[in-house]
Amino acid sequence: MERKPPPPLITMEAMLNQMVSLGMGAEMVNPAIDLMYDLLRTFLPRPPVSAAASLSADSSFPDGGSGDRLSTLPSAILRDIVSRLPAKDAARTAVLSSRWRPLWRSAPLALVDAHLVQSAGGGDSAPSAGSGSGSVSVAAAVSRVLEAHRGPFRCVHLTRTSMGAHRAELALWLDLLASKGVEEFVFVNRPWPLDFPLPATIFSLASVKRLYLGAWKFPNTSALPRGTAFPHLLALGLGCVAMEDRDYDFILARSPVLQTLLIYTSKRHVNLRIISRRLRCVQLCMSIVHDVSVVDGPCLQRLLLWEASEPSPRAGSKKICTRIKFGHAPKLRSVGYLVPGVHVLEVGNTIIKVDTKASPRTILPSVRILALKVHFEVRNEAKMIPSFLKCFPNIETLHIKSEKSYEPAGKLNQKFWQEASGIECVQSHIRDMVFHEYSGERSQLAFLKFILENAQMLREMVVVFVQGMLSSGDNAAAKLMKDLSSVKEASKNCRVVILESSISRGGTSWNCQVASNLDVADPFYYCY
Repeated sequence: MERKPPPPLITMEAMLNQMVSLGMGAEMVNPAIDLMYDLLRTFLPRPPVSAAASLSADSSFPDGGSGDRLSTLPSAILRDIVSRLPAKDAARTAVLSSRWRPLWRSAPLALVDAHLVQSAGGGDSAPSAGSGSGSVSVAAAVSRVLEAHRGPFRCVHLTRTSMGAHRAELALWLDLLASKGVEEFVFVNRPWPLDFPLPATIFSLASVKRLYLGAWKFPNTSALPRGTAFPHLLALGLGCVAMEDRDYDFILARSPVLQTLLIYTSKRHVNLRIISRRLRCVQLCMSIVHDVSVVDGPCLQRLLLWEASEPSPRAGSKKICTRIKFGHAPKLRSVGYLVPGVHVLEVGNTIIKVDTKASPRTILPSVRILALKVHFEVRNEAKMIPSFLKCFPNIETLHIKSEKSYEPAGKLNQKFWQEASGIECVQSHIRDMVFHEYSGERSQLAFLKFILENAQMLREMVVVFVQGMLSSGDNAAAKLMKDLSSVKEASKNCRVVILESSISRGGTSWNCQVASNLDVADPFYYCY
């Protein structure tokens, strides 16, 4: 499949010119930027410390004593206490007693610049596109902390500074973190330009284990020294970062212990070749994904795509699809959301089509959880569901998210599903099914009946109605149960559960951090 040339980067000048051409004033820049950073915040991890917690100054004891018992604890315990405080509170412990005075400089520190905004005189909100003084104050406070503390840093979150206006501080921060050590680093450029280059010295952070980057242009990896690497990096998040295909290859090749890769709102089309001996979870979110190829992923357990497909083509234009090729991934357990008709599956050397017959070369036996996003009103897309299901013969949990189509093109009736029997995963393995965004369409109901009539191992079918349907007074739940009562169920122990979505149709509560947490058994159940 021919790869597309990358689109140009979004500069401030280009954005202003585009807004003027659309009849919008420059005053709309700030709201647009705020919206983008609201999106970026959804993929960033929360800081491990909070500035909202209150500290008590009450030194009295239940037995009436007044001694400083806390200061008598071993130094290792006191340093652990300090490391769990925000940076400014950690520094304040130096005034408690001579015992505490040196501790904050040696305890692994958590530095979150958002906690410094108010103390720096910038208020609680992040600096906007036109702000200057707040960003300067926060940058100065960050520099003071990084210079005063000897390291290491438990975590550093820098998300409130326009890096283009603080080039000298930017270079200083990376040098200090490289020499003093940082384990978790969240580094977001704000607010403009979106094409501001990320310094190549980011690769000098040899100690970093979790790295999240936002709103940068990635360094030219082809010009980096041969030994450049992230030797201890376990998790990498890339939000609104401009990268070439070769940069993804470079990152995977130079991060030998990387387990989690998250690409969020990429500024260019994503073409990802997964070759990694340790990678366990890959997420592609809110990006235009052209090609994903799992070449060699012996430890890969999750391939998650959320709003990761080509935009709808204009009327009369050729439809553009996303190729997903599955190679060596023997431990792959969770896959989705796949979109029949948009995502073209290739297993081995076989492209999955409507009439593809399952064979040992076209199946992925390791997958236990599958999520599909389906336009039931588009006949040619819905007809692909059986072909997709045949590729995953051992599915135990199936998620179906019904998407509304604005260009309906015929619906499948019950007869089609009756003729689609003989799908191994449906007959012998599916135990749980969750149908999201049910709206009562005949094609949706026909699919539910098909599952009930054929799924012999089915234990629970959860039907999540579109928000507002169960409270509309139309007795939608009773009507569905009546329609399903006529079905001769293949399983004698199936329970039908009816719920209503807590979010509006088309919305989502997808949580990137939860989805990457391998302790969460089903990322689709907990993230939607």
